[in-house]
Amino acid sequence: MFLENTVNPKEQFGWIEVICGSMFSGKTEELIRRLKRAQFAKQKVEIFKPNVDVRFDGNCVVSHDANEIRSTPVPSASNIPLLSDGCDVVGIDEAQFFDDEIVTVCNALANRGVRVIVAGLDMDFKGKPFGPMPNLMATAEYVTKVHAVCTRTGNLAQYSYRKTNNDDLVLLGETDAYEPLSRAAFYNAMKAEKTKKKFRGDK
Repeated sequence: MFLENTVNPKEQFGWIEVICGSMFSGKTEELIRRLKRAQFAKQKVEIFKPNVDVRFDGNCVVSHDANEIRSTPVPSASNIPLLSDGCDVVGIDEAQFFDDEIVTVCNALANRGVRVIVAGLDMDFKGKPFGPMPNLMATAEYVTKVHAVCTRTGNLAQYSYRKTNNDDLVLLGETDAYEPLSRAAFYNAMKAEKTKKKFRGDK
């Protein structure tokens, strides 16, 4: 269970919290929960997301359960410090879509006393570490890994299996394009996919 850091007034540094997992695991839901708690406590909160994420709402972070919180879409991580001056808490959703500069930005914010809460996919559709997430997890004080339920086995799922033939790294989609799978189900699905490609003569 995650517990917010207790504040020591003698230490003027913040910290980084990372919420990671597969698609449909509740990452954004947990991010919104923590941010709304901070807002209720009258803390100054700003929320950011990459401007490529327009699946639900251009100006809100929205979970699969339709919970939402107002956010600012930004084209790059470098915009975040400029827009979060004077904040107590900064939330960042879909962090995997940012470049490695997001790691520097998050650490700089924490070093000036800001609580930084980041949510993102830890692995891409091939089961490989996704973008800046490994480095964010390494430098964070707190890492929470959440899980979905495998659609094929009912076990805990940590993989986001892509059901389409698109090989682009970034492909926005929902249940039409992705399903959460356990390790065994993902391994079997990837093995079957490789066999199909070999049969078709794909490279």
